[in-house]
Amino acid sequence: MPDRTTRPREAAQTTPTAPRTGPHRVLIAVYALFTVAAGARSGVQLATQASEAPLAYSLSAAAACTYAAGWYAIARAARGQTALASVLLWFELSGVLVVGTLSLVEPNWFPDASVWSDYGIGYGFVPAVLPICGLLWLRSQIRQAPAPNDHDGPLTP
Repeated sequence: MPDRTTRPREAAQTTPTAPRTGPHRVLIAVYALFTVAAGARSGVQLATQASEAPLAYSLSAAAACTYAAGWYAIARAARGQTALASVLLWFELSGVLVVGTLSLVEPNWFPDASVWSDYGIGYGFVPAVLPICGLLWLRSQIRQAPAPNDHDGPLTP
């Protein structure tokens, strides 16, 4: 009869794990922080003063959802699944640029700031820099990925 105490250990050794590099950990932490910060901010504002600046508060809620999706996609990208992260990071950067530009060109649309207003000035421009950092990290992940023919072991379906 096989020893059952070694099976979980053996399974853990054969299960691929995501590489946890310094930049990856920082990105994951910042995305988690911004998910909570933007979500809490928009939740309180929409619950207590939604009529004052509905566009800005709704955009902050959208930013929170974008950060949550980015967190998930970056976690998956560390395991080689980069397509979703690429799409979401470009979407996030586009959102920051569009909302940031509109908040400067049409300030009356934003009686109160959103997370992405003025390119994230209220958050030290981190909302503008974060997707760029994510895209740079993603680029390094794609470059490090082995080519389909670079396989050390037997091919598996």
